[in-house]
Amino acid sequence: MSKQTIQLNQQLYDYLLSVSLRECQVLKDLREATADLPGANMQIAPEQGQFMALLVKIMGAKRLIEIGTYTGYSTLVCALALSDGKIIAIDHDPASTVIAKDYWQQAKIDHLIDLRIGDAQDTLRSLLHKNSFKGTIDFIFIDADKINYPVYYELSLELIRKNGIILFDNVLWGGAVADEKNQDQNTVAIRNLNLDLLDDPRVDISLVPIGDGLTIVRKK
Repeated sequence: MSKQTIQLNQQLYDYLLSVSLRECQVLKDLREATADLPGANMQIAPEQGQFMALLVKIMGAKRLIEIGTYTGYSTLVCALALSDGKIIAIDHDPASTVIAKDYWQQAKIDHLIDLRIGDAQDTLRSLLHKNSFKGTIDFIFIDADKINYPVYYELSLELIRKNGIILFDNVLWGGAVADEKNQDQNTVAIRNLNLDLLDDPRVDISLVPIGDGLTIVRKK
């Protein structure tokens, strides 16, 4: 027994995947294709994707927003978890999302995804003020530029419904957040976000050590 989260070495991680990961072929193909790209470190772990999909199913979420899409693995895994609904996927890079669209089409779920290329802040504000989505979104996944996480958070809080869920990716940032000597701007931004979430009375939180750290935020 342990009083703290178990450390995963490669052998134990491989075992974890072998007894828990249910990954369909198109997800596996997309993950493997992404692994060969220069920005492959932006890809979420497969067990994290499965965990997110489970949350979508448990919630019965129908309106989802993703901030930061890259090659679309997290979008795909959440779309496959939908029985009904839509995902608004926001990204600034049309090149990587070309790959995403190909795999979404292969999985025959592309009709569930509304891809919006452009500045995420502008898109979120448009959803709030032009599309009247305030307080209607069930589930938001934030996995974009770390400096703007606080801005995305405040906009997401306006968009999310009561009891809705916001997920923040990379909140452990490879362990760098625990090293106070590390003053890299991204590290500092995530460290400050973690502290702000800890003291935010508007939400309930749980930081889960899955992937690169995932914070689950429930709007009260």
